[in-house]
Amino acid sequence: MKIYQARSFENKVKRFSKQEKETLDGEIKLLANNPFVGEEKKGDLRGVYTHKFKIETIQYLLSYRRMKDGLELIMIGPHENYYRDLKSYLKSR
Repeated sequence: MKIYQARSFENKVKRFSKQEKETLDGEIKLLANNPFVGEEKKGDLRGVYTHKFKIETIQYLLSYRRMKDGLELIMIGPHENYYRDLKSYLKSR
C-alpha cells in the first residue's frame, strides 16, 4: 500500500521530535493495515477520515483519504481549529 503525504502534513511533521515521529509512524502503520480505523466525516468533508491518537499528553487528529492504491495523509494537528483549517486547506487545493 502506498502512502502519499500532502504538503500541509509534511510541514507539520518536520517540526516533530524523533520520539513523536516514531509514535506517528506506528499510527500510520495501523491505518495502512486497517484504513477504516478512523471516523468518516460528513458534509463538506465527506470522503475524509479522521483518526484520533495521543502523543505524550496531546491528542492529535490525523486526516486522510483512502485511495485505490493507498492512503493520502492530508493534515495532522491538535483539535483546536483543526476542522476549520482542514476545510480551508481542501478548498484551496
